[in-house]
Amino acid sequence: MRYLLLSSCLLLLLSCAGVHKNLQTETGDVNLIQKFKPSLTVALYKTEVNVTGKYLSGLLMMKMMPDSSLRMVFSNEMGFKFFDFAFLPDGSFKVFSIIKQMDKKAVKTTLQKDFELVLMRGLDPVTAYIKSDSQFVYYIFPQPKGFYHYVTNKAGNKLVRMERASKKKVVVEAIAINNAEAIPDSVGISHKNFNFTIGLKRIAQ
Repeated sequence: MRYLLLSSCLLLLLSCAGVHKNLQTETGDVNLIQKFKPSLTVALYKTEVNVTGKYLSGLLMMKMMPDSSLRMVFSNEMGFKFFDFAFLPDGSFKVFSIIKQMDKKAVKTTLQKDFELVLMRGLDPVTAYIKSDSQFVYYIFPQPKGFYHYVTNKAGNKLVRMERASKKKVVVEAIAINNAEAIPDSVGISHKNFNFTIGLKRIAQ
């Protein structure tokens, strides 16, 4: 089934929805979350994208370039590119090419923010803070619009999920499974306000 990958990656997200309430302020080192940051040189993922009923599948190549930019190319098995973009060393985001169906500002911005969240890019420890509830610890990084949340267990040795949120609600949830050698084996990204999901399964490094 073509949705098997997405189903397996996103199953854990179903129990994570809802606005966070009654979080308590915690003291601690926000930089501790950096141990979960993916360390990529090159990785290849079987990828499925479902955007408002439009389904794409293929291979996503992530590669650290000599200039320290991170290049990401998503193409089908025949080599046709759906998108080709990069996170540049200065923190900016550059789109080299993208198919017409996805060449919309909202889609490109969404892809940028989704992968920023998962790859833990653009996190400023100066403005970050920590909160918790009875089960989880939340490392919260304010963004120009909204917040990135990195949620760990109480022991701090497992990254449970990642979230992009407004002040009122979670708008995106992501999970990374089997983070071996600092490279996620599987990633699932699910949007809450419209039908947009991304599923990644690593097939090579």
